[in-house]
Amino acid sequence: MLDLKSVNFDRVLRRYDIQMESKESPEDLAARMVPKDPTLRKVAEDVVFMRYKTVNDDVIAALKEYSPEDVIEHGLIKGMDVVGELYGRGIYYLPHVMVAADAMDKGVKLCESKMKGTRETRAKVVMHVAEGDPHDIGKNIAAVLLKSNGYTVVDMGRDVAIADVVTTVEHEKPQIVTGTALMTTTMSAFPKIADKLQEKGISIPFICAGGAVNRAYVESYPLGVFAAKAIQGPVLANKIIDGYDWRKLRENWDKLTAVKE
Repeated sequence: MLDLKSVNFDRVLRRYDIQMESKESPEDLAARMVPKDPTLRKVAEDVVFMRYKTVNDDVIAALKEYSPEDVIEHGLIKGMDVVGELYGRGIYYLPHVMVAADAMDKGVKLCESKMKGTRETRAKVVMHVAEGDPHDIGKNIAAVLLKSNGYTVVDMGRDVAIADVVTTVEHEKPQIVTGTALMTTTMSAFPKIADKLQEKGISIPFICAGGAVNRAYVESYPLGVFAAKAIQGPVLANKIIDGYDWRKLRENWDKLTAVKE
């Protein structure tokens, strides 16, 4: 009979695909990506390692040396960049991202309380899951990453009707709209949304993702820009505020997304 006490379950449960792809540990990656300044480094590491209890004290210490904007930009967001990279490599999972985002939000609120005005947003993004589709995990992760990178997110949730997406875009006037679909039966909503937006003279990039779609499908209708992973959302969004339209994003897609592959 097998003696279960002698079995090393750490070795049994080890994901060898991740082990082979991820030569760097979270500690190695953080050491390479977080700021060198010791004060800002502590703030960034609080986010990376989900130190919810210490982030307040470290942010308060950083605010004695840096402006609230610098603590957010060079401390908290840098930490979230590492979290996004770890998630993209399959080392961190959704719970890691959500807890790290909570730590970051706690620090951001503290910084914002010290600002004279409100924090400037990079751009507004309307996000939704296609009509008839109840799967919103991918959309939720992308929303966390976009918020962490300074974007204002209008989250419409899941199973959103085509007409509601178009009406919300008209009302909110975002710079970006996104859609996710996990089922092939629901992804057909995307070209219909794109057509209706164009009929109303709206030509913003429509970033589409999810298990049901691929690049060829998304690029078969106007406005569509494919995202293979949630971590690519901020990369594409940053280029949009740099002036890239949906055509230029498609032309440069391989180069842009290769950064996070």
